[in-house]
Amino acid sequence: MKVLKFGGTSVGSAERIRAVAHLIDDGQPKIVVLSAMSGTTNTLIEMANCLYRDEKQKAIDILQNLELNYYIVISELYATEPSIHKATEFIQTVFTYLRSFVNKDFYPLQEKAVVAQGEIISTTLMYYYLQECGIPSSLMSALNYMRIDKDGEPDYFYIEQNLKRELSQPDVQPLIITQGFICRNAYGEIDNLKRGGSDYSAALVGAALRAEEIQIWTDIDGVHNNDPRFVEKTRAIRQLSFDEAAELAYFGAKILHPSSIQPAKKENIPVRLKNTLHPEDEGTLITKESPVENVKAVAAKDGITAINVKSTNMLLAYGFLRKVFEVFEAWKTPIDMIATSEVAVSLTIDCTDHLENILKDLEKFGTIEVDTDLSIICIVGAFAAGKTGLGARVLNALTDVPLRMISYGGSEHNISLLVKREDKQKALVDLSHKLLDIESESMF
Repeated sequence: MKVLKFGGTSVGSAERIRAVAHLIDDGQPKIVVLSAMSGTTNTLIEMANCLYRDEKQKAIDILQNLELNYYIVISELYATEPSIHKATEFIQTVFTYLRSFVNKDFYPLQEKAVVAQGEIISTTLMYYYLQECGIPSSLMSALNYMRIDKDGEPDYFYIEQNLKRELSQPDVQPLIITQGFICRNAYGEIDNLKRGGSDYSAALVGAALRAEEIQIWTDIDGVHNNDPRFVEKTRAIRQLSFDEAAELAYFGAKILHPSSIQPAKKENIPVRLKNTLHPEDEGTLITKESPVENVKAVAAKDGITAINVKSTNMLLAYGFLRKVFEVFEAWKTPIDMIATSEVAVSLTIDCTDHLENILKDLEKFGTIEVDTDLSIICIVGAFAAGKTGLGARVLNALTDVPLRMISYGGSEHNISLLVKREDKQKALVDLSHKLLDIESESMF
């Protein structure tokens, strides 16, 4: 069995829903994981924010506009009156439920239930369309098998046992539609997977079932070897290792979330990235091993803050770094890059929610300097320790770009460079010219 995930743009209109239905109707058993239709999740979050601010009329207006959009989708998607009637009644029921939150106190847990309706809508509309087309299928609620524990992490045992129980029901069809992103928490309340969303859902389902392959369908033909928003003539990479894909995903390749790699890697299940607009394209295959190349791709991650802690007390002092790291652990803030000298340590973060508290705690260790609005440039490939000349090639490619920090050696698959955000585009283009052999110019 294969697990296929389709993102919001892939089911973002009646036309796209029909296209996905055609793709999955091939007679092969599969579980199809769907995101909410594009724009729905953001709209529901906007509605929730209005309720937090007690802007009830604005929340009602947002819901009304969203509901009207779904009626348009229904009129374009279905060809028969019974299907139109059934889908219309379903949408009316969902939005009656959503409006019930307007006249009551609103809490974060209720927001999870509100946002979950996006995936519930998209999967139900798809299921109704398959029924209208006479394609045998089942609609399986992710709320019946997907769960996170008290730490917000997937409960692997629960997921596997309850997923198999759902699939063992006598009326289950070989083609199964289910929701991505949504789940229940350890207390049985509606929640979500946060990191990776529907990609993560598909990977967890695939891992639980030891699937033949996990496919992630988006609107781009795989992972590109550079950012096509800033560099022309990029190309899709045909094969990556799990580690290479995780590095690219973490450091800026938006097509895949890094969390979604781990369940597949754990069970050694191939992940294939495909394009719903060009389904004939082979996309990118992610496996345990991949062809060895010095440099495969470049990605960039924005919104980086660099913190430099300088202290003469650090000289020859053991335990100093531990104390610094404990500050970030206390404020639950992950570190991306780190560089040390005899009297200073520099590190980067991409979450600044607790920056003020972190800086206050770090002041006891020495002088603190902070740089903001930076970007990490990530160069990914197979960088065995015995190979020579790679560092020189990277630095020679960036002779005109000021480098704030360099990280090399912590991974055999990643060289990370820190630059000012204003220099990011030039760095990407220069690396394409001199490392990836892309004859491209800046797009801007």
